[in-house]
Amino acid sequence: MHERSSVAELAKTLKAELDRYSPGGKLPSSRALVERYRVSPVTVTRALAQLAAEGLVVTRPGAGAYRAEIPAPAATGDTSWQELALSADAAAELVPRAVDASGVLVTLAAPPPGVVEFNGGYLHPSLQPERALSAALARAGRRPGAWGRPPTDGLTELREWFAREIGGGVTGAEVLITAGGQSALTTALRALAAPGTPVLVESPTYPGMLAVARAAGLRPVPVPTDADGIRPDLLEAAFRATGARVLVCQPLFQNPTGALLPPDRRREVVRIARAAGAFVVEDDFARRLVHEDAGPLPAPLAADDPDGVVVHVCSLTKITSASLRVGALAARGPVLERLRAIQVVDSFFVPRPLQEAALELVGAPAWSRHLRTVSQELRARRDTLAAAVALRLPELALPQLPSGGHHLWLRLPDTLPEPALLAAALRAGVAVAPGRPYFCAEPPAGHIRLSFAGVAGPTEIAEGVRRLRTAVDELLP
Repeated sequence: MHERSSVAELAKTLKAELDRYSPGGKLPSSRALVERYRVSPVTVTRALAQLAAEGLVVTRPGAGAYRAEIPAPAATGDTSWQELALSADAAAELVPRAVDASGVLVTLAAPPPGVVEFNGGYLHPSLQPERALSAALARAGRRPGAWGRPPTDGLTELREWFAREIGGGVTGAEVLITAGGQSALTTALRALAAPGTPVLVESPTYPGMLAVARAAGLRPVPVPTDADGIRPDLLEAAFRATGARVLVCQPLFQNPTGALLPPDRRREVVRIARAAGAFVVEDDFARRLVHEDAGPLPAPLAADDPDGVVVHVCSLTKITSASLRVGALAARGPVLERLRAIQVVDSFFVPRPLQEAALELVGAPAWSRHLRTVSQELRARRDTLAAAVALRLPELALPQLPSGGHHLWLRLPDTLPEPALLAAALRAGVAVAPGRPYFCAEPPAGHIRLSFAGVAGPTEIAEGVRRLRTAVDELLP
């Protein structure tokens, strides 16, 4: 059994048995637990540490583990005063700062046990480079100065690696290391747009970016997309109508549509923004999630942008693990100093051990093997899910089969309400991501997003689609 599963199961078992012991009572020795449950000493140690972290047991070196004393019930306070405090200045706000994080949380929260997770936002553990990550972290910990204070802009070697990945003459001096892509988006939007001003976004688009914009007091304005991504004619009209100075877009495997911006539109987007005196925040989140059959990828917009129109955002998180929160911001010109200042004020710097581990990972032979494996697996899973949807869920339209990313974007028929389908799906044992949070205005139709990267493999994909069929049958006449 996987070590992590063994630890969780043992901790659950021990938690259920704690009532046998009075507060302060001693639990069986580690050796006795190893023999009773037929697990390794490491599993016992980690399970007890988990219970200690939850405040249920107390471990004493050399003496053993004891049931923790039961704390007195906490006093119940009155927090109703906060409603007034949080809303008293709302009338003075140009854009309300209340944030709906539901679109983000749906991809972060783990579903109940036994539920097929079609709503995940990260690679399934079987696709993550766990061994390579563990080895990289171990090697990083042995580097001289690994626990010292890093440069605020990030380790020089890591900045240079990201610069080479972006290409087009971008240098390490033009790169800032961030705590993942979400942090980079937050920094970019706060740096480029004043509270109360509009920011142009693709429609539909990534809910986490919409949440960031609204938290910063910005007003997202939708620019429609089609099969080739954002429409330049409507983008130009949106800049004229709003006076916006920022556009956020995903030219490569757009989330959620999977669209790939063609060369003529790529040039047009940058030209239109430059003419409007505006920045383009390029969220290049999916470059390393390319499918095996995608063909050569276009370079980032930032690679062909000598005028500094593009602020580039990328990350290692999606292709590795949700916990390797290492990303980068790249920019040219005076805007880099503003980005740097906000980054420092918000977080000081990204922890050095994490940066060192990232360097070890991308420099190891296992890195290129991991990229190839994920590319092959994503293509296979995409094809499996698309075929299953076409066969068992013909009512759901798939406008575009993506060649990168980790999900399918499906349009619902008018007779199938999105909220009702989400609830019915969960009752049937499958979790899907709702389409509504991907729109900052009224959506043209109901949608769902199905991730094929967060599940165990083809068997679970087939079972998830079968359960989704059950949910649809419950709702359609």
